[in-house]
Amino acid sequence: MTNPISVGLGEIVISKNPEDVLVAYGLGSCLGISMIDPANRVAGLLHAVLPDTLNGAENETPASGKYIDHGIENLLSLMAQAGANRNRLAIRMAGGANMLTSPGLKSTFDIGTRNIEKARAVFQKLNLKLTAEEVGGNKGRTVRVYVAENRVTFKVIGEVEQDL
Repeated sequence: MTNPISVGLGEIVISKNPEDVLVAYGLGSCLGISMIDPANRVAGLLHAVLPDTLNGAENETPASGKYIDHGIENLLSLMAQAGANRNRLAIRMAGGANMLTSPGLKSTFDIGTRNIEKARAVFQKLNLKLTAEEVGGNKGRTVRVYVAENRVTFKVIGEVEQDL
């Protein structure tokens, strides 16, 4: 029996419960970033919305995941607090689609690409290795983290669920 836990916009959820499945539904330009420590059976999922912290947002809670720049750091910190070992983390990300594909729109509106670029820069800064990714394009995805199985999947609307 699985216990689906929805991870909403700007949220981070950590779980050690093997019954849990962490789910970020309908990721468009947002990124779903998962971290799993398979030895300690700790899993986390971040549902990040925008690439950079905006002015006045510096006072966000440590569990905030709205922005990629602080969200990845917050996810990493919460994983460590739950007993995860940073050196064993399997890190995967999905999403970052360009949902506004009109020919007249400039690339500055391509938040998905900006989110992907920011995430890669943060991973590099923190010396974290990305295990797998399913990013870009112009279709939304749903991401699931199966805590018991140390497994992450993604599903594009109208397609079959695939391992990430």
